[in-house]
Amino acid sequence: MKTRGLLFTLLIALTSPYPNRTNGQQSKPSPELPKYEVGIDFSTLTLYEGDTNAGLGGRFTYNLNRHLALEAAGYFFPGKCATCDGEITGHITEGLFGIKAGQRFKKFGIFGKARPGLINFSKGYTDVFPTGGNFSPTGGFTGPYPFTFVAHGHTDFAADLGGVLEIYPTKRFLLRFDAGATFDRVRQTIHYVNIDPVTNNLTPVTFRTDPYTRRYFQFAGGVGFRF
Repeated sequence: MKTRGLLFTLLIALTSPYPNRTNGQQSKPSPELPKYEVGIDFSTLTLYEGDTNAGLGGRFTYNLNRHLALEAAGYFFPGKCATCDGEITGHITEGLFGIKAGQRFKKFGIFGKARPGLINFSKGYTDVFPTGGNFSPTGGFTGPYPFTFVAHGHTDFAADLGGVLEIYPTKRFLLRFDAGATFDRVRQTIHYVNIDPVTNNLTPVTFRTDPYTRRYFQFAGGVGFRF
């Protein structure tokens, strides 16, 4: 009887709900991070000092875990640079894909980003072509206007490197601010004209510039939705 009583007491102790309830409180799972994010951004691209283009863009993010994500972003800047000594004009379109890595807290997150891609300038450089007219020795022109300007678009390899601050008012909604440098690897051919000092005829001269890298400051701020 004593043995049966001890076994009965032990069975009640093992099946009691109190130990399970305590374990459940100690191992309470953290809220699951949504895997997908979509966002809309306002962005600025500073080509040279005092020359900033404003535009809009969007992005898509896939969260691998709480610290690492893959994301794609695209931006369009409808204005054109009027003070960039003829090299960068027209609309600017940018497409990027890369990673975001950092630390996520309850109400905010801090990350670094590295996103290579492409950047297109709709009027990236200008050719100058003669039209048959000549300069007059006394000033002005003889015949038709002696030359015409033809703008060309070009696409370069680009990379966006910088930092990201995210604020989480709710689980699904976020505010995001990006700042960093956009690198533009330029390969291009520029055509110039030369005036013959004897005949005053315009003779086209073509040469290729060496590849070089430009760096711009880019800022973006926007909202996002996680699901």
